[in-house]
Amino acid sequence: MPLKLILIFLGAGLGGLARYALTGLIQACFNPLFPIGTLIVNVLGCLAIGFLTAAFAGPLPLREEYRAGILVGILGGFTTFSAFGRETFTLAADREYLYAALNILLSNTLGLTGVWLGARLAARIYSP
Repeated sequence: MPLKLILIFLGAGLGGLARYALTGLIQACFNPLFPIGTLIVNVLGCLAIGFLTAAFAGPLPLREEYRAGILVGILGGFTTFSAFGRETFTLAADREYLYAALNILLSNTLGLTGVWLGARLAARIYSP
């Protein structure tokens, strides 16, 4: 198995554990009705992926497999919202404003619709 895949696999596990721990810790400190833990993790993930993408492209070059292990693995396990943020930011920076707006609209609309449909499907299958 290529090193890149191993690093992504291990990083995703670490990122997922970090997300679980940090979200729970933050949520325990605040109002349990609002998902503040998830919000903070998503914002931290976006901050980290923005910083690291710029750093790896410039002053801190890193081999591609290690970069993937960190950005796709760790941060992908921590929050996929960071990838959404980076991709949307890149589209806007490349002056692809229509695609950036479309990514925001479709990701949010289709994502929420998917959650709703999944819940409805489960209720239909598993309700007496």
